[in-house]
Amino acid sequence: MRSLMLTASPLYAGLLALLFLALTVRVMLKRRELGHMFGSGGDPDFERIIRAHGNFVEYAPLGILLLLIIELIGAPNLLVHLLGLTLLIGRLAHATGVAGRAQIVPLRAIGIVLTLLSLLGLTIAVLVYWFRLAMIAA
Repeated sequence: MRSLMLTASPLYAGLLALLFLALTVRVMLKRRELGHMFGSGGDPDFERIIRAHGNFVEYAPLGILLLLIIELIGAPNLLVHLLGLTLLIGRLAHATGVAGRAQIVPLRAIGIVLTLLSLLGLTIAVLVYWFRLAMIAA
């Protein structure tokens, strides 16, 4: 049985948290610059910045949780790193593609695909490793 020491998932949780903070600061600075406390005030660039932040909040927490679970239930470190890196690159590509100085549609699309692939891989890994544990326990 593996030790309960987590070595991979905290790395990606920390890096994703840094990206979250960068996106948050970007929204805060733009709010201050434009004087909009709520919403985007109809500014399309600000709307993209807000959505990049919101989209991150919609997807990253589930990915972090699934990463933690697969590491805790015994998935190989290489798999945790592979899926964590895919999630991180996906979220970074999406945020850059949506909220960069100009929207970069291909980068946004790559980000979406990588994010969804990582979530699919994480979901499958959770179920496979849970099933293995269930069979051992039975």
